[in-house]
Amino acid sequence: MAVSNLSPALRAPASSRAHPKARPGYGKRSVPKQRQGREGDFTLLPERERHIAGYVDALPEGAAMDIKSLARSQPLYGQMAVGSALRALGVAGHLRHVRCLSGEGDQVRWVTRTFWSRVAHDNEWWDAFLAAEEHHPAPQEAAEAAGADVPDEAPEPAPVPEPAPVPAQPPAMVVPQQRTVGLLASAPSHTVGHPSPAFAALARLGRTDSRLALSAADCAALERAAAEWLARGVDADYLTHALTAGLPASVDSPFGFVRRRLHDKLPPRLPATAPAAPGTPVRRLMVECTECGAPGRPEAFRDGLCRPCREPDPA
Repeated sequence: MAVSNLSPALRAPASSRAHPKARPGYGKRSVPKQRQGREGDFTLLPERERHIAGYVDALPEGAAMDIKSLARSQPLYGQMAVGSALRALGVAGHLRHVRCLSGEGDQVRWVTRTFWSRVAHDNEWWDAFLAAEEHHPAPQEAAEAAGADVPDEAPEPAPVPEPAPVPAQPPAMVVPQQRTVGLLASAPSHTVGHPSPAFAALARLGRTDSRLALSAADCAALERAAAEWLARGVDADYLTHALTAGLPASVDSPFGFVRRRLHDKLPPRLPATAPAAPGTPVRRLMVECTECGAPGRPEAFRDGLCRPCREPDPA
């Protein structure tokens, strides 16, 4: 491939020092046995992908890999450009987005990792790596799966706080009973009680991306469909990512768009397994399509893409 500009990739961006860390167990994971970085890394990539690749390569382990964090931490490209660059890097063989169900016994959780390789690899290499990763996680990931945080540095001893003076108790406020009853009677049902996790996830979509802002009535109408996702073992973060990944430039009907994605992207039920003995690690792994975010088994993906994204319907 001819490239007009072979300037080296960004090796150590100053803004990476302020890049946010993901929650323990999430974020960037470099594949093992990586060679040292070289000045000519990523030179065969287009300029935008070369820049993003150099930026990601310089980030520490566990750095946040979501599009918003990457776009916020470097000034040259916005969210749309960063998302397109990450998809291109997945096709080129530098990264895979992976969802892992890990933990012990009943204490399991879904974690999102972006496995990163400085050297591009083909599909067969990634399939073999992810298969080994599913059955033999790295020591750091095994500790995180068991719920232990693995700090980058030894923590400083926490200072012992001085006992705070106990403030005098203010006189109790007497609220007229009739007004309290009236307020409760006029409040919406989801305000009086605690909203379900499915309702709360739908309500937060508009704050994640304004193109998917839903009304309270919309959330109530879609609540049962979203609850089915949670019943299949995914968490609210997974649901939000699947619904907001790869949005078009404009969404005419957020309700119809979300309803369609809830139906089309419904994840499969995990096969029933025998109860694990106490202390037995649980490990399941699913790859996310770098284009649309749909989950699936590693062998179903090529170049990080699911079949519908690799072979779009001409209609």
